[in-house]
Amino acid sequence: MHNPTILVTAAAGKTGSATALQLLRKGYPVRALVRRLDHRSERLEAAGAEVVVGSLEDIVDLRAALAGVQRAYFCPPLESGALRKTTLFATAAKEAKLEVVVALSQWLCDPTHPALHAAEKWLSGRVLDWLPGVDVVTINPGFFADNYMTALEPIAQFGLMAMPLGDGRNAPPSNEDIARVVVGALTDPRRHAGKTYRPTGPRLLDPGELAAIFGKVLGRRVRYRNAPIALFLKVAKSMGYSDYLISQLYFFLLDYQRDAFGLGAPTDVVLEVSGSPPEDFESIVHRYVAASPLVERGFGATIRAGGHLLKALATPRPRLEAIADRLELPRISHATLAAESAAWRRSHVVSSPTRATEASA
Repeated sequence: MHNPTILVTAAAGKTGSATALQLLRKGYPVRALVRRLDHRSERLEAAGAEVVVGSLEDIVDLRAALAGVQRAYFCPPLESGALRKTTLFATAAKEAKLEVVVALSQWLCDPTHPALHAAEKWLSGRVLDWLPGVDVVTINPGFFADNYMTALEPIAQFGLMAMPLGDGRNAPPSNEDIARVVVGALTDPRRHAGKTYRPTGPRLLDPGELAAIFGKVLGRRVRYRNAPIALFLKVAKSMGYSDYLISQLYFFLLDYQRDAFGLGAPTDVVLEVSGSPPEDFESIVHRYVAASPLVERGFGATIRAGGHLLKALATPRPRLEAIADRLELPRISHATLAAESAAWRRSHVVSSPTRATEASA
């Protein structure tokens, strides 16, 4: 009996690539939908994936990508138009008569969240729920371990982890562990149909503990400093982050400071769904440090890191109201951060970490 063909969208991305490679190793035919051909798509093709180029905004591309496919991992990137992309994908998925869709959502998704992306992720879940005859599994990971690695250069060069995390806690999951949950749901859909899973790492960590782990791996003292969000957004702008992403990060960080990522964490989802325990943060940091040239210390590396810092300081502070006006982002009168939403908080306090959550999650 042949394994069903599985479509992976955003297959060159963080969880998409890991999902595609894990499925291929398990013997599943994978069609990898990517935006462009590059070294990442070449890696997928070399591993045995059928690589197709297309856009989640183009119904013609989606129909072609889903032709002959039985299952799919739907992974829309963190950019504008999440609800539109989901609606287009759902339309093509219905036409293709898919068996199951595993959809990447997010920890904070809620219909009243001030971050449009979080609200649209919640709405996207409702759109997928309405698909007739298609089983849906929702994956709601928290703050990725990968996110901290954007600060790897100053951490390694200056021994300083300056991020606007307050005293918030997180049990950071790796891209690979999130993919293991996705793969578990795709390869055994009957067991997981209709459920929502929140994969996390094995232990809640506060920012000081995260910094200490970086220090242990790097072999130097690393201090945590709670940076102003405005300064962090300047850094993000200097690194080329889009205005839309910056506008959403602002609200995500406010929730982080209010311990939203600590509520209901850690879970045993990774072990329960994949059969393997989640990676601890130290192991994840080891992998990134081993692969990054930014951690090599020396005079030149310090000058380079200092130049990046000066560039960030010289970058004009993003004006969030102006961004919202320019992008026509909605303002809702009942907007509530996840950590301050009674309904959201109830949805994250469950008797079993792997129990399917209510639709409002």
